[in-house]
Amino acid sequence: MLTAEHVETAQKFLDDADREYDAGDMLQASEKLWGAASHVVIAEMKRRGMEAKSHRSMVQAVEQFSAERDEPEIAAGFAIARYFHSNFYNGTMDDYEFLADRPKVHRFVSKMLEIADQS
Repeated sequence: MLTAEHVETAQKFLDDADREYDAGDMLQASEKLWGAASHVVIAEMKRRGMEAKSHRSMVQAVEQFSAERDEPEIAAGFAIARYFHSNFYNGTMDDYEFLADRPKVHRFVSKMLEIADQS
């Protein structure tokens, strides 16, 4: 997948997550939020010539991006996205958590897109 395709996929997954949740499928919505976050990270990693070979490599990259900009909320946003990924498998998230944290993943994706645009 090309960098632009990862960005498009991330944006599509954000929209899909909202639709899935509205349809009553929190598990699929959770996985789409994770997918949006992971695709936007992979896009930035590819843009920089970094290899996205594992979850850990993505976590390390996001920590780097967060440190470069001195914006800890970038790393925090990705951590929340990882919680949605876990929720897909375990179903431990309550509705109120989903509703409180969904906008944080949207902001994370937007922030990652800003990073790409400013480079």
